[in-house]
Amino acid sequence: MNAGGEAMWMGRALRLAARGRGRTSPNPMVGAVIVKRGQVVGEGWHRQVGGPHAEVWALRAAGRRAKGATVYVTLEPCCYHGRTPPCTDALIAAGVAAVKCACLDPNPRVSGKGVQRLRRAGIRVEVGLLEEEARRLNEGYFKRVETGRPFVSLKAAMSLDGKIATTGGESQWITGEEARRFGHRLRARHDVVLTGIGTVLADDPALTVRLARGRTPLRVVADCQARTPPTARLLSADERPPVIAVGMRAPAARVGRLEQAGATVWRLPARAGRLDLAALMERLAEEGANTVLVEAGGTLAAGALEAGVVDRVYFFVAPLLIGGAEAPTPVEGKGVRRLAEAWRLGPLKVRRVGGDVLLTGEVVW
Repeated sequence: MNAGGEAMWMGRALRLAARGRGRTSPNPMVGAVIVKRGQVVGEGWHRQVGGPHAEVWALRAAGRRAKGATVYVTLEPCCYHGRTPPCTDALIAAGVAAVKCACLDPNPRVSGKGVQRLRRAGIRVEVGLLEEEARRLNEGYFKRVETGRPFVSLKAAMSLDGKIATTGGESQWITGEEARRFGHRLRARHDVVLTGIGTVLADDPALTVRLARGRTPLRVVADCQARTPPTARLLSADERPPVIAVGMRAPAARVGRLEQAGATVWRLPARAGRLDLAALMERLAEEGANTVLVEAGGTLAAGALEAGVVDRVYFFVAPLLIGGAEAPTPVEGKGVRRLAEAWRLGPLKVRRVGGDVLLTGEVVW
């Protein structure tokens, strides 16, 4: 088969994999397409954590037609017993002739071993087809496995003159309805949405996903002194109980009231009276979070940048001017004294979202 045809099948597998977004963590999103004599005979994707993997769904769809076929899969097939049996065994038992993987799995229990297992069974294996696209699809999974931290995105909505609220604290709504819907889709794509105590006290957000088919991620508040009110909306929302991340010295009485209100409380290290955000990210990774969306005010945004945990920014810019020297901005904190110390972004992507503009860029560390 020519390279164009192979890229087409792998592209189809990647699109299938993306259907599992938000439902597979801590596992990666994976898609598989089984092709025989130029025709798709089976396909599938990893639909949710704990369920069958993509290769298994595809093999079930193909049945006996899988024998002698080529399997296009977006990640190296697993080769160990986890929640489900090894996919390598299923592929071998089905009698497939070839497996083309987009990339190796960074998990040390799999990396290279799945390919070796298939090759020892006489299956032709090739790795690298649309590898860059496959790694980008699972950027959170790759970062968590390789670094012990999730992939973190920082979101903000501001006026054209860089304000996130008026001098009186009014912030709802700077952007239009389409941008807000886009923001809810962003939440649904992440495993965790993180905000700070300042936002909780000022806006009392629920941090839920208000979409017909949206899934609310784990909601986390960085609250060093456990100041979150037990009556906060995020504690009464009909969702998975939120996590309140507090410092080691947070008052026990406040912590107890939060736990009685239904919150899960994590005690984490703090520095200079502020929660250690690097430690928080490591704890989230231990809990299986591949991706985190930070939706907060300028203090937590600055803290996340200063801690070196931000990978990408999503900044919505609305066509209005607010003014005011005291009006809050998306990134506050101490700031930098020299431009050479500023946080740099890679090439920006610019798109219109309703009447607003969305700027997206990767942080260059």
